[in-house]
Amino acid sequence: MFKKILIANRGEIALRVIRTCREMGIKTVAVYSTADAESLHVKFADEAVCIGPPPSNQSYLKMSNIIAAAEITNADAIHPGYGFLSENAKFSKICQEHGIKFIGASPEMIEKMGDKATAKATMKAAGVPCVPGSDGLLESLEHAKQVAKESGYPVMMKATAGGGGKGMRAIWKEDELEKAWESARQEAAAAFGNDGMYMEKLIQEPRHIEIQVVGDAYGKACHLSERDCSVQRRHQKLTEETPSPFMTDELREKMGLAAVRAAEYIKYEGAGTVEFLVDKDRNFYFMEMNTRIQVEHPITEQVIDYDLIREQILVAAGVPISGKNYLPQLHAIECRINAEDPYNDFRPSPGKITTLHAPGGHGVRLDTHVYAGYTIPPNYDSMIAKLITTAQTRQEAINKMKRALDEFVIEGIKTTIPFHRQLMDEPAYVEGNYTTKFMETFKMNDPAE
Repeated sequence: MFKKILIANRGEIALRVIRTCREMGIKTVAVYSTADAESLHVKFADEAVCIGPPPSNQSYLKMSNIIAAAEITNADAIHPGYGFLSENAKFSKICQEHGIKFIGASPEMIEKMGDKATAKATMKAAGVPCVPGSDGLLESLEHAKQVAKESGYPVMMKATAGGGGKGMRAIWKEDELEKAWESARQEAAAAFGNDGMYMEKLIQEPRHIEIQVVGDAYGKACHLSERDCSVQRRHQKLTEETPSPFMTDELREKMGLAAVRAAEYIKYEGAGTVEFLVDKDRNFYFMEMNTRIQVEHPITEQVIDYDLIREQILVAAGVPISGKNYLPQLHAIECRINAEDPYNDFRPSPGKITTLHAPGGHGVRLDTHVYAGYTIPPNYDSMIAKLITTAQTRQEAINKMKRALDEFVIEGIKTTIPFHRQLMDEPAYVEGNYTTKFMETFKMNDPAE
């Protein structure tokens, strides 16, 4: 087992990893930018090393500084959390070369699954259902027109190196294609330094449902059931739940087996997520695989009583998994609390938190790194907390979330707490009748009324 793990991340996920390490008797090293000197993960770790100024490319993305921090503290493993370097094949390889265990996917695995066009081809070979579309990258505008005609409009053009909705264009008819081709490639090149595009048939009224998997070093994988992540804004998830209100026992079994087949086909090691689009007729299609822990992993932990971070560490240390698949025993909902103004188009709202009162009680979990007096820097993602409620039924979990949101007080900045509180009363949400298009018609109530 590892003696000391460096956490190459910040905020709530860094604190989350530190807590499990402490329970396992493993020493921890926090790294931080000068903007994060007062963050809780810095205070809770056994050691802390400053790795640079606020900009991510000079701190949390600067591989040489992180490796140096690991070497001077004698850390024998690095946990990357999510975001930043968690799916960076080069960083995974550098860790290998320095004799430091990367608690995540191998460089080869990240390269295979990180490039979306390659991932789709791999999943097709594994027998996992994929959305009709291009085999590999589009070679030209003419090629794009041909694939669109074969797949049938509407289609979705996507950047192969994409994420966060960048380089994505929905195309409803042929005369829109050329403009979309040019603008999507330019956006992808600017965002990722890669203008490679692929195309898929646009699935209408889709649900975004993902399956949590864990694989070990011996080729065995298991699944830990699904999470429904369909409530999104600009392709960014706002809330998640498990089990999905759209799921049936038959569909869960089929999707779970497909995800395990995918993981075992590529000999996946670690915690990962196989993401699917599910259409209104409950046909499911592979979308992508995330080769890291997910933001929304706590809801899975809550419904099957399973520490995913602990499992990541054990698998990285060479411990085999049981191979058992898990089904949810309870219902859990997660609301991502962002420092944003939901009444002003979710504009970021960094600044000093003057008052904070955290909700509590049975079945309420709060993962956060902030506290009263803490200043949220403007340099990073705006998520400051994850509020999770767990209960016997979905309606009980919703009722518990309403109560917890009512208790949750954060002053000094704007947050998305009012959005989530309204969402919990929204008839379509309460009925479980939502798709990835939900936010296109959702309107915030005027606070003045």
